[in-house]
Amino acid sequence: MNISNLFFHILYCNYRYFNEPRRNSSKIVRTLQHHELLLVTGGKSSFMIDRKRHLFKAGMLFYICPDVKHSIEIDAEDPLCFLSVHFNYAKVSMNEGDWGINGKVETLHLQAITELKDYYQVEDIFGRMIQSWNTKLPGYEFVAKTLLQQLIIAIAQNTQKQSQNYSTSLKVEKIINYMHQKINEKVSLNELSDLVQLSPAYLSRAFKDITGYSIIVFFNKMKIDKAKELILEGDIKIKAVAQTLGFTDEFYFSRIFKRMTGISPSEFQSKNVHGV
Repeated sequence: MNISNLFFHILYCNYRYFNEPRRNSSKIVRTLQHHELLLVTGGKSSFMIDRKRHLFKAGMLFYICPDVKHSIEIDAEDPLCFLSVHFNYAKVSMNEGDWGINGKVETLHLQAITELKDYYQVEDIFGRMIQSWNTKLPGYEFVAKTLLQQLIIAIAQNTQKQSQNYSTSLKVEKIINYMHQKINEKVSLNELSDLVQLSPAYLSRAFKDITGYSIIVFFNKMKIDKAKELILEGDIKIKAVAQTLGFTDEFYFSRIFKRMTGISPSEFQSKNVHGV
């Protein structure tokens, strides 16, 4: 799932630090109607899901989906220390200038239970999100939602590094850097597969799994972002922008631009450069 297309709504955040008073409940049985991310930072407790019991330990991350019954037993002598966020989200899209919202979306591409290694970054973002939510300073909801997106990305990156496919992730990063270098040119799938020594079919699947985009869509997105920069820099003809970015057909470039932004490049230029 492409996280950039998701709009998050935080319901509430919860936590318990080492110096916090103990909670009264020793066992919690529940079925949520929303999503929860829970990061264990210490203490002794256990988690029961699908009739399997898991002992908590620092660095364990739980992703609890809606309608999944589970229970948490908290040790009275060494209670659970954790950070958690409860949230919902919808998928937002734009097609030819029309916005679309889909409230019924698939679950996030996260494991139900993950043991994170070197999770300092995840814990840091999690803590800042909870602090922002609890202090309730102006704009706190927007800040917290932004940090939630950063948190999910950091979790994905952390688990990616632990997986056997980490070498593939590095090759995808190499391709993206190569695309930046070739932003003014055309690149072929065979050219990219030769660059990282992967078959075209495997590379296409891996690239989509890791980035959420096909290779051609990702490269075109990079080109359109660059096109916006060129248009905003000054009075330049749309045809020249297209040619600069390796498009031989100005009308094809305009179709790609409108498909990704909702407006044509000439409309973008009129509104942002000429103020029309």
